[in-house]
Amino acid sequence: MARFSLNQATTKRWPLPDLVAGCVAAGVPAVGLWREEVAEYGLDKTATLVRDAGLAVSSLCRGGFFHEEDWYDNNRRAIEEAATLGTDTLVLVSGGLPGKSRDIDGARRHVGDAIGALVPDARAAGVRLAIEPLHPMFCSDRCVVATLGQALSLAAPYPADAVGVCVDTYHLWWDDEVWRHIEEAGRQGRIAAFQLADWITPLPEGVLLGRGLPGTGCVDMRRFSTAVHDAGYRGWIEVEVFHEDVWARPGAEVLAEAYAGYRAFAA
Repeated sequence: MARFSLNQATTKRWPLPDLVAGCVAAGVPAVGLWREEVAEYGLDKTATLVRDAGLAVSSLCRGGFFHEEDWYDNNRRAIEEAATLGTDTLVLVSGGLPGKSRDIDGARRHVGDAIGALVPDARAAGVRLAIEPLHPMFCSDRCVVATLGQALSLAAPYPADAVGVCVDTYHLWWDDEVWRHIEEAGRQGRIAAFQLADWITPLPEGVLLGRGLPGTGCVDMRRFSTAVHDAGYRGWIEVEVFHEDVWARPGAEVLAEAYAGYRAFAA
């Protein structure tokens, strides 16, 4: 269990104190946190709760959404929150097209410029920015970065210890170029986070909640895990799932199944 982390999104309806207690009881060493839930419980209270429980925070989700007008101030706050929680990884979801724009190339250039503007703040706080590509179906409203190759291109102008990438199996399983990009990310030392979630069909209405626990869908988890391991990544492996059926189940039960999936597929 040394590298396993339960992302808070997987047990969305498990109150934070119960999540922490459940992880401690199960011997889980780390959790991935989300800003909305942290804000609801209280930033300092969350930091104290997790620290006193002896848990590491593998990552904080999310920064990014650079299409919004207040992107700079919001992301500076996200960096500060990550530092307060004791994690060195802030996951960035770039955001979609601004307003009624159809200029996806311009939107991606803006993402690169925005990341560059945040690098000094992130480095000062000891927080690494992890660019997460999302499946292309989210390009319009959530993330104009759709491939690991695009994420690496956006990260390239900046030091690898300041800007990395997040490899999420759910978002990248369809891309036949992902394997060489994982190798490239490894050579550059840019893999900052690795997340497991399966692709299950039919997708639910709204598509966002179509993730399954590892082993319940069609993603070759073993191939991803081996590729990321061979690329030199030795950090946390998070299970991050969004699905109403999963959220409706008892948190401890979901945690046990998430860990079983991690054990079955993690290299």
